[in-house]
Amino acid sequence: MLWHQENNNMKQSKKSPLKDKPLRYSGQSLDERIDKLINEDALPYVLVCILVIYWSGYEWWRYFKNPPPNPIIATIFAVMVILFSIYKIKKILNKVKRLKLGRDGERAVGQFLDELRGKGHRIFHDIVGDSFNIDHIIISKKGIYVIETKTYSKPIGVNAKIYFDGKKLDVEGLGELTNPVVQVNAASNWIKNILQETTGKKFNVKPVILFPGWFVESIKEGKKSNIWVLNPKALPVYIENQSNIISQEDLMLASYHISRYIRTTEVSV
Repeated sequence: MLWHQENNNMKQSKKSPLKDKPLRYSGQSLDERIDKLINEDALPYVLVCILVIYWSGYEWWRYFKNPPPNPIIATIFAVMVILFSIYKIKKILNKVKRLKLGRDGERAVGQFLDELRGKGHRIFHDIVGDSFNIDHIIISKKGIYVIETKTYSKPIGVNAKIYFDGKKLDVEGLGELTNPVVQVNAASNWIKNILQETTGKKFNVKPVILFPGWFVESIKEGKKSNIWVLNPKALPVYIENQSNIISQEDLMLASYHISRYIRTTEVSV
């Protein structure tokens, strides 16, 4: 009897051995959005299609086996629902395709950045804000870098390039884009404010836009910009060419508060 009581007490007092939530991985926000599109947005249309097919088939079965009802109305309704569902599913699948491209780009860059850990850099992925997410953050003695990854499909048979003039991007096949520049600047300022609020110190934060698989060229005005626009393979060289500006103590301090923010932030998709 005593053994059973002790065993029950042990069962009641069990808890998870994990004190903190795990850090997020590259592309996690996009994975969550893809899962929502497939399981919450697309799946109901698939189920409706199955339902109306079953209903229509059942009516036809009744038509041949029992006193004949009229299955024509059910069939017309089923065709209308199926066509509408196919239209919606195709739109969702196009969104999924774009999100998967972005997710795969983030993962490729994330795996590439993880190789920098051996040089003492701290790497964080998929930091979630109020209505946005930051793809990657690097914290090192050479500075703090907020990285926005943009993965665009390239035109076939063209030596596609991206040009940066300091204010906007000129992407082959897409034209001029300003949103990535605005986005990475806002993300950098947001991280700067988070660190100042949590550490009481002002850190300079470098905005970086990476384009996997693209040749990127900054023209004269772009080279003067505070923003780096690069192919991911060029980033380590750019970082290593910087002087040490952060002490080991401040590196640990900033890393700790960023990791605490990530672990304590609730994510809703």
